[in-house]
Amino acid sequence: QLQLVESGGGLVQSGGSLRLSCAVSGFTLDYYAIGWFRQVPGKAREGVSCISSSGGITNFADSVKGRFTISRDNAKNTVHLQMNGLKPEDTAVYYCAAGTNCRGGLFASWGQGTQVTVSS
Repeated sequence: QLQLVESGGGLVQSGGSLRLSCAVSGFTLDYYAIGWFRQVPGKAREGVSCISSSGGITNFADSVKGRFTISRDNAKNTVHLQMNGLKPEDTAVYYCAAGTNCRGGLFASWGQGTQVTVSS
């Protein structure tokens, strides 16, 4: 059974950092792109970042470019989202998802989400 579990969320002051982790089980991470998404109540879900199955391709939303980085450790079945220079507008529930690719691919398996709150 495919399972993704996010961790690392929390409360941080503006300008601070958090490192989110996405631990996957039930499948081989090597074959999947992993995306990070976020959602604020009442707003549409937003794609934040994505890393290809090989790790050779990464992309980021314009709103986080230069502040967030993404990495993966296939041996540990884990993907990380390092978030630096956090802003109050980064406050959201962050989800990771497994998908086919980072270019409009289908993301069919999702984690339960982790809350990130950035205070001003």
